[in-house]
Amino acid sequence: MMLATDLDGTFLGGDPDNRQRLYQLINAHPGITLVFVTGRGLEVVVPLLSDPAIPRPDYIICDVGATVVDGETLQPVYPVQSEIEADWPGEQVVAQRLSVFPGLERQDVPQQRRCSYFCEPGAVTDKVRAAMEGLGCDLLFSAGMYLDCLPRGVNKGSTLRRLVEHMGASMEEVLVAGDTLNDLSMYEQGFKGVCVGESEPALIEATGDRAKVLHARLSGCGGILEAISHFGFLGPLGVDSELRDLQIKGKADLVMVYHRLPYEEVIEDGKVIRRPPSSPNGILPTLLSFFGGDQPGSWVAWSIHDPRQREAFEVHTKVDAENYPNLVAARVALSKNDVDVFYKRFSKEAFWPTLHTFWERAIFREEDWAVFLKVNRLFAERTAAEAAEGAVVWLHDYNLWMVPAFLRPLRPDLNIAFFHHTYFPSADVFNVLPWRREIIGSLLQCDYVGFHIPRQAENFVDVVRGVAPIEVLEEKGCAPRYLTYGCAVGLDRMTTRISVHGRPIGLGAHPVGLDVGRVKNVIETDDCQQQIVELRQQLKGVRVVLSVERLDYTKGTHAKLLAFEALLEAHPELIGKVTLITICVPAAREMTVYAELLSQIEQAVGRINGQFSRVGWTPVQFFYRAVPFNELIAYYLMADVMWITPLRDGLNLVAKEYVATQGLCGGNGVLVLSEFAGAAAELHGALLTNPHDPHDLRDTLYIGLTLGKAEREARLKELFGVVQHNDIKRWGDEFLEGVKHARAMALEHLAEEVA
Repeated sequence: MMLATDLDGTFLGGDPDNRQRLYQLINAHPGITLVFVTGRGLEVVVPLLSDPAIPRPDYIICDVGATVVDGETLQPVYPVQSEIEADWPGEQVVAQRLSVFPGLERQDVPQQRRCSYFCEPGAVTDKVRAAMEGLGCDLLFSAGMYLDCLPRGVNKGSTLRRLVEHMGASMEEVLVAGDTLNDLSMYEQGFKGVCVGESEPALIEATGDRAKVLHARLSGCGGILEAISHFGFLGPLGVDSELRDLQIKGKADLVMVYHRLPYEEVIEDGKVIRRPPSSPNGILPTLLSFFGGDQPGSWVAWSIHDPRQREAFEVHTKVDAENYPNLVAARVALSKNDVDVFYKRFSKEAFWPTLHTFWERAIFREEDWAVFLKVNRLFAERTAAEAAEGAVVWLHDYNLWMVPAFLRPLRPDLNIAFFHHTYFPSADVFNVLPWRREIIGSLLQCDYVGFHIPRQAENFVDVVRGVAPIEVLEEKGCAPRYLTYGCAVGLDRMTTRISVHGRPIGLGAHPVGLDVGRVKNVIETDDCQQQIVELRQQLKGVRVVLSVERLDYTKGTHAKLLAFEALLEAHPELIGKVTLITICVPAAREMTVYAELLSQIEQAVGRINGQFSRVGWTPVQFFYRAVPFNELIAYYLMADVMWITPLRDGLNLVAKEYVATQGLCGGNGVLVLSEFAGAAAELHGALLTNPHDPHDLRDTLYIGLTLGKAEREARLKELFGVVQHNDIKRWGDEFLEGVKHARAMALEHLAEEVA
């Protein structure tokens, strides 16, 4: 047989095990003729030939069909090459003719007998086509951005057909493989073909009516193996022996599906460098800890891939070979535009405001939803390929809402768990979302869904009630761990198991904890100690109220400043004695929705300082920048009052960081916390305030500043006990224990149904 295959996404793609098996199959069978068919130039393909893991091709068709060479000698295949050469007017002639047309950007990649450009679809005008027809050339526009000018009648498929005829091979012995619309010409020659899994939808549609084309389930090499089996190439014995265990399943017993990689990717000297995350996010090391020892695992996350670079995308990378030898990062390739739409625009403009009950700020775009679905499907397909039989898949947060919907049909054997880090609102708010039924239908494909606090879990149940008939299988009381009637997000009982359409789903409350040991280590560093000494000197004789949050309308920063202004007006004796330090972490540059909010905050700061400042004292110190974690710890230690007043928040780890710092250092600081933060239900000992009530904001802060020492110490002792006991490790352990229990109860439920 002859295998004529595209490279990126096809012969170089797919699960590593399937790649190895296909490569071994080709090397073991001398009857297989291998042909690389690619849009790349020959110079770009040559480096692949030095990789001993990749079989060397017998022939290479490159430059979108304009070049054909012997795979061993790299010399042109005559007379096929000379026939193509005869129809090419020359690079300079073509380039000069096209130079007069706007919107065409020449690609700076090796190219022979073709001229390749970047352009928008609108740039390919009738005049451009007429100019190329006059030179005897064809135009090929692909992927919405690539324009190739080629000799007339030349493309991947036509050159492959010429090569097959030159060799005297049978058309029936040829299998073509590809994954993008740029490969379509190979399928149009009458060969047997396969569109590997995860192919471009346009290619799937264009080949849908071709009886000789298989649409494979598996991506890359796995799809080629499927096709070899499907079409009976090499005979049944050879194929069966090679494909006996062919399946979509991977090896990971635990698959972590998160919006970010467990390492940072930075560009240094033009190369991608991977390094440990610099963020103080304690969740990452905790999630990584579940991959210690010999347990095989995968961490699925996105990574930006620029197709303009025309470089092969590395799906699998090692995370930490020393500490997690059997953990791999399984990267989902997204374009920068995909990331901007999926994460920075759609998630933040549509879902984020709705989840935090600011639905009037939400912007819903159907085209953005399509990108969201596409990205979630890619995550699901990658997860399906990574997970072993019956593996636990742990999905994180609303960015991946639709993954269960795509994943469950692919892998019904998996134990799918979802943790919702962001606040989950009541039904009347959530139901504003145009796609609420699809989202809830997806989450109901999970075996277990976890939230920070009982109120959020119960909100989810209420939303489900509006989507499908529901049977409550189990409830439990929320006290004593959680407040019941003492705060806005309190609850006395919560639902822990439901059944929808006969399928049981476990629910749980698991407030994310803090890595207290990490805080302790930071406190003991010389840098932190030096920072504490400097702050004590700078803030000597002044009581400190500290506010730390991201720039976001959900955080209540502007309302807080107005309340502090009202405090100074109502209690002039505090002037010169109390300073509010506000640390506001900027949003990403692309998120322009926060520009107006920043302006309001800066105006309020200027007005307060202009009205109340004295020589040697400023009422508000405003820092609009990210502050390193070791510096934050020093600020936490110096703060007499920590003032955290989000209008709505899933949890709030800053509150726990403050409590841990004060507790470890024997402090007696006061935590004034919004009763609309999830942490309010868990942190017994905090002074709770209503951030929607300006008077309550002002008065509760005043109480925090005037509490006696004994009460401050008693409150902090209670708070520190909670934070120390319910740490980040306990959060992870309890969540996975909840997943395990839900699975056991589901099996028991199934047994009862059968009986």
